[in-house]
Amino acid sequence: MPQQMIWFFVSIAFSMIAWSIVAARYIWPDLRLRPRAEALQPLLILHSFRFIGLAVLVPGVVSPDLPASFAHFTAYGDLIAAILALLSLLLLPSAAGIAVAWIFNLFGLADLLNVFYQGAHSGLLAGQLGAAFFLPTLIVPLLLITHAVGFRILLQHQPQASLQQSPARAGLR
Repeated sequence: MPQQMIWFFVSIAFSMIAWSIVAARYIWPDLRLRPRAEALQPLLILHSFRFIGLAVLVPGVVSPDLPASFAHFTAYGDLIAAILALLSLLLLPSAAGIAVAWIFNLFGLADLLNVFYQGAHSGLLAGQLGAAFFLPTLIVPLLLITHAVGFRILLQHQPQASLQQSPARAGLR
């Protein structure tokens, strides 16, 4: 494995650790107390910026040696994920909005995992990403973690505080 790839994976690992700490300390504690549709909104807004993946199609941003198949999987998958995130935002808090949030979260996570798979199987070298190097080393770990948070929110029906405390018991305190 070339040395540049080792530093690439070390960067991704550190980013996963750092974003996990941010999510555990600052994101989840606030979102877990909100109703499901309201808790999903900040995550969907964040993912609406996934259009930034189109950067891998811009000459000069990435190396001309970047495998075209990898660039297309990355760019168009991210664009579809951004559109699904925006559509879900528009439809929330309706049941249709929750359904699209499920579709977005499933597609978005599968897309990110597919990009890692495509990168590994296309012979991608970190240097071929050029200025887009920050996407997989900074942004993708955040997106992966917020997908996990999104699944947790989608799977719970009420805020955790409501589940732990019934209205009758809340009045006793």
